[in-house]
Amino acid sequence: MEDEKKSTQNASINLIRPIRCIVKLGGAAITCKNELEKINEESLKEVSAQLRQSMIMQSPSGKNLGMDWSKRTGESDVSCDIDCFRHQPSLDSSPFIVVHGAGSFGHFQASESGVHKGGLDQPLVKAGFVATRISVTKLNLEIVRALARESIPSIGMSPFSCGWSTSERNIAFADLSVVAKAIDSGFIPVLHGDAVLDNLLGCTILSGDVIIRHLAEHLKPEYVVFLTDVLGVYDRPPSDPNAVLLREIAVSEDGSWFVVKPTLENMKAVQITVAAHDTTGGMQTKISEAAMIAKLGIDVYIVKAGTSHSVRALNGGLKDDIPDDWLGTVIRLFR
Repeated sequence: MEDEKKSTQNASINLIRPIRCIVKLGGAAITCKNELEKINEESLKEVSAQLRQSMIMQSPSGKNLGMDWSKRTGESDVSCDIDCFRHQPSLDSSPFIVVHGAGSFGHFQASESGVHKGGLDQPLVKAGFVATRISVTKLNLEIVRALARESIPSIGMSPFSCGWSTSERNIAFADLSVVAKAIDSGFIPVLHGDAVLDNLLGCTILSGDVIIRHLAEHLKPEYVVFLTDVLGVYDRPPSDPNAVLLREIAVSEDGSWFVVKPTLENMKAVQITVAAHDTTGGMQTKISEAAMIAKLGIDVYIVKAGTSHSVRALNGGLKDDIPDDWLGTVIRLFR
């Protein structure tokens, strides 16, 4: 009965303005994954600029009015013009949500302590839970700041702090009213993969891909974009010189999927690799969650961050036939 009540609460979320897009910033695209807690500054800046261009109307003055009024490392003054906001008219924007992965933040702490396996009564796991959250929230703050510097009114929202919890790694409770209220107030929620409490295991890691699927199910965006460090989904590891980019994947109502473009033999033999330190399932989880989103009738685009291809995906210009010159993977419901 309690689960039904919670499910009803989430299903009854009504937004004043419908969400245009949920954007996943892949950890490998915005961090240097082989260097502990190092952000890929150039990539994050480019992604933030593309999000502003796609979702936020340009200021009448043509000036980018930053919202990060804190002191930045290595700078003596606050790097913004606060007075410009006093006479700035309200800018129109498309409601959207950002969810980011951890990349080189959090995964090391989680894997070393076994947080994803549970066992919160163990001192190592409890310490790892704290260390993981320190790391992922540190990254969340930096992403919020990067978006804010591009005039995007971003608000960091940690699943743990918002009361999200799991039961055997499946979402048990997530109060989406907080997310909805932020959107209706004109903010852009920025969520992330997080260490959360689990009813049976004690604790686990809730991945950003699972979060996106839950948000999509209850908030019904027009489309979802996964920004990654590669062009899309391949039939084998992209480092393989014979790897082929899968342009379009169709998902049946029963959840099974098949490749539409290109036409290849034995497509069920797609190879999926997961980094040793990745506690959230890597590409396997991404494809599985993307397929579940597509089952809802919501198109999913997986594309390389910071490219002209990602701009086209973010702009929502791929709803019909996929252009031959667009490089990425679209996953959509088979009709």
